[in-house]
Amino acid sequence: MKSKVSPLVRVILVDDDRARASAVESRLREVGFDVLLVISTAAGLLYQMAQQEPDVVIIALDSPDRDVLESLSIASSHNPRPVVMFSEAGDQDFIGDAIRAGVTAYQAEDISPARVRAAVDIAIAQFSAFNELKQQLDDTRRQLADRKTIDKAKGLLMDLHGVAEDEAYATLRKLAMDKNKTLGETAGDVIAILEKAVSGRRPA
Repeated sequence: MKSKVSPLVRVILVDDDRARASAVESRLREVGFDVLLVISTAAGLLYQMAQQEPDVVIIALDSPDRDVLESLSIASSHNPRPVVMFSEAGDQDFIGDAIRAGVTAYQAEDISPARVRAAVDIAIAQFSAFNELKQQLDDTRRQLADRKTIDKAKGLLMDLHGVAEDEAYATLRKLAMDKNKTLGETAGDVIAILEKAVSGRRPA
């Protein structure tokens, strides 16, 4: 019995070779992919991605151009998804540009019905791993930013109200709980209020 992927994996296939596209589409359906659309040019790719909302995009063009990368870059900035590109024509500069534009897995070879499933699985796994790392990085950056904001709010409370650091921190925590906000959000609010109060005391 053949292993099948979830039918929820929705695919757009871009292939400028009709016979090859037909073979690849048949293979994709055979292993359980839901092929939403097969198009022969990337000219309308951005529009189709917005309309069809695929889970994966497979691009197999004999001569991919910069317009393809521009479409992928725009799509990636709004709603990123795994993209597999097959092409024997791309040089190292093009491959680098393709990755930066949002191509998850670049296969420097002609697309093969027998290998397409493995390539898509790899792209999905790489996309998932990249997103996990990105989320971790975003969380770390947010924590560092919150820490700086909290420290600044504590400093203002200590300077303006003559309280110790522990008391300033406890005040921030109580305000956060009372307002049902994060400590970082509350610290930002406190900074805005106290800096406004300080500027209002300054002589004109």
